[in-house]
Amino acid sequence: MHRHPRIRAAAVLFSCLAALGALAGCSSDSSTGATSATTTATIPAPQGLPAFYGVPDPLPSGKPGDLIASEQVDAPGVNGTVHRVMYHSESLQGKDIPVTGLVVVPNTPAPEGGYPVISWAHGTTGLADVCAPSIDTANISALANPLLDAGYLIVATDYEGLATPGLHPYIAGESEARGAIDIVRAAKQMPDLDVSSRYLVWGHSQGGHAAMFTLHIGPTWAPELDQVGVVAGAPPSQLLLINAALQKSPFKHYIAMAAAGLNAAYGDEKAPLDQVLTPEGLEFLKKVDQECSSDLGKEATGLDFTKLQKADPASVPTWNELLKANDPGTFDTPQKAPLLIIHGGNDEQIPVASSGLLFDHLCSIGQTVQRWVYPDQSHAGVVAVSYNDMKRWIDDRFAGQPAPDPYQPVGPPVPQTQSCPAS
Repeated sequence: MHRHPRIRAAAVLFSCLAALGALAGCSSDSSTGATSATTTATIPAPQGLPAFYGVPDPLPSGKPGDLIASEQVDAPGVNGTVHRVMYHSESLQGKDIPVTGLVVVPNTPAPEGGYPVISWAHGTTGLADVCAPSIDTANISALANPLLDAGYLIVATDYEGLATPGLHPYIAGESEARGAIDIVRAAKQMPDLDVSSRYLVWGHSQGGHAAMFTLHIGPTWAPELDQVGVVAGAPPSQLLLINAALQKSPFKHYIAMAAAGLNAAYGDEKAPLDQVLTPEGLEFLKKVDQECSSDLGKEATGLDFTKLQKADPASVPTWNELLKANDPGTFDTPQKAPLLIIHGGNDEQIPVASSGLLFDHLCSIGQTVQRWVYPDQSHAGVVAVSYNDMKRWIDDRFAGQPAPDPYQPVGPPVPQTQSCPAS
């Protein structure tokens, strides 16, 4: 069982992106009571985390999205009520698992038909339990308040394995997507809440990858829900090329995170680590479930990752198949929900050309997709400058406006735009 031995204050202080977008939740003694049935045993919460993260043992029976527990937490400055939730989901190996996250409820009453839902898929924080965004509510108001004031209920999954047993399956697209969809179902089960079945998923970076996979599986995974759209910021794609792109970059630790995450999702037979990592690489991998991404990046500084790798995963047949299976650039079926891709023109982590290739591919299969590239913006910096434009696009989806959206984003800076079919 994955449990982190220590807490560092720095571990929960994310980058600018995470501060804006993690929709994190903090420790609180103000509980509204768990919704789960009384159990005789609990797997203790990871050291230093609130008791809420203790998992009933055995896990009560339930379907994906069934609520296990909830508690209200303090969130100064947020124009709504914040609840931690624990709910059922399902691993890629078919196992019933608990996942945690947040449900943020507007102060205003629900409209007729219930609160429309925005599922926020968070960016890369790390694989250790302490990296779960729901632990700390600091800095969520800037992102959340305009949406809450507009009447949206916000849900934010931690994803599988963050603050719950098991290692987080980082960059395993369907695992991420299940977490982001099942929390919508969980919100609908919360007492005294009137929650609509209409939802939109918005994520950036790893969250953009997760958002893409909700588009891919949404209609079949949760046919009772109505996905009205997807916003994917800087979504990782072209995964067969990602190793070479990251090898000597400041973000080379993502290689180790992806190896550990895909191994956690698929197991040793389908994702054998010893085929792609040297003994030194396997030793470095031990740090992945102990530190959040920022600290792991510091650990990787100065390391020659060519000495940690036995082979480029793209050259190993089993890993090649996994990378393709988790690449939104291999989707072959269009979905009804329209898609908006956001990218910063100077993204230092995800090459802007990759989302151009992704747009071209999705257009070729008949997906309704738009792409906005904001000149001179960094990976994290594009979130703030695109926020108002994205919110307008989101509003139009819930209002039933046509797609591709004829709205022309204004920035600043004014982005370069593409639409398919052409608008």
